[in-house]
Amino acid sequence: MLDIALLRNDPDKVRENIRKKFQDQKLPLVDEVIAFDRAYRDAQQQADSLRNQRKTLSKQIGGLIGKGQKEEAEAVKAKVAEIAQELEDLEKKEEELQAEVKKRMMVIPNIIDPSVPIGKDDSENVEIERFGEPVVPDFEIPYHVDIMERLNGIDLDAARKTSGNGFYYLLGDIARLHSAILSYSRDFMIDRGFTYVIPPFMIHGDVVNGVMSFAEMENMMYKIEGEDLYLIGTSEHSMIGRFIDTILEEDQLPKTLTSYSPCFRKEVGAHGIEERGVYRIHQFEKQEMIVVCKPEESPMWFDKLWQNTVDFFRTLDIPVRTLECCSGDLADLKVKSLDVEAWSPRQQKYFEVGSCSNLGDAQARRLQIRVKGKDGKKYLAHTLNNTCVAPPRMLIAFLENNLLPDGRVKIPEALRMYMGGKEVIG
Repeated sequence: MLDIALLRNDPDKVRENIRKKFQDQKLPLVDEVIAFDRAYRDAQQQADSLRNQRKTLSKQIGGLIGKGQKEEAEAVKAKVAEIAQELEDLEKKEEELQAEVKKRMMVIPNIIDPSVPIGKDDSENVEIERFGEPVVPDFEIPYHVDIMERLNGIDLDAARKTSGNGFYYLLGDIARLHSAILSYSRDFMIDRGFTYVIPPFMIHGDVVNGVMSFAEMENMMYKIEGEDLYLIGTSEHSMIGRFIDTILEEDQLPKTLTSYSPCFRKEVGAHGIEERGVYRIHQFEKQEMIVVCKPEESPMWFDKLWQNTVDFFRTLDIPVRTLECCSGDLADLKVKSLDVEAWSPRQQKYFEVGSCSNLGDAQARRLQIRVKGKDGKKYLAHTLNNTCVAPPRMLIAFLENNLLPDGRVKIPEALRMYMGGKEVIG
């Protein structure tokens, strides 16, 4: 959510940002916010004036009674009561106007970073850099489910009966590999100075509204019927929510955290749940990175976060590339975003395995995450998040890039201690 002062002082900047994100349908919101905000401030000014009048008149009542001027005192009391009613009406009007302002502000997109490429959708994202040499082996790479089934590692048919499409049973060495990757990613991030956290897997609605846009919420979140609780779509939701309504001391920053969680997603409006596959699913697990920092440090942390993911994948012999998300592909709260994509030898192309985002002060403004500076003044923190690894999607890249000609799967050295010393599975 933007600072209201920006709309008051530079509405053209907000309009231009909306155009850059190809959301022209939201342009009228700017004028609506300005009009409602002006009416709100007028009502506020009238209310302040009435409060001053009431205070002055209230002081007069005691003096009039002391002088025996009861009729005059009663007349003043009547005026005070009249003012009280006017104030009640004005305060109700203030509340209604403020709600109208907030409703519109919640859907006006955040100001994107000047470095973000302008484009309508993900087809116009820009490749930045490649890490590792993408290899196409001289033998056929089967579909990832076929690899898993040959290793007795997955049961989609049973999951479809118990839960429907978008769910899975992982078995044996594939299940162990899944857990090993998460354990390795946990230790990888701890070694990089991040504090390990296991957060709540359900959050209240006010936290959901604080960490994401309404459109994202509708398309992603599962709500617990009859309760103010939602299943998290990623641990970022509860991790950022941890700081709701807090004032952090400046010398406590940055907060660098790495969190494990299961993730639950409707995937409404996505490319569709696969009947056979684990690329787009309703339930998965993830190791995430979260940073809460001073505003001037967020660009530096943005670069550190995505580099962590690149380094992690390279230790597992998986070639990756980074892709700068264009303006039209950015979620409304994001200032800047970069995807990490892994090489698929079977498809001979890259596919997304992680996303790094700088949200500026958008989440902090919604959740009131403030920092107390050394001078005693308070300001809004910046928040960032990034995927370290999200199996089982990551398993697709792992299996394809480490498959041997005889159908076995090589275990890179970094992962062997988590696999009981195994060098191959199969």
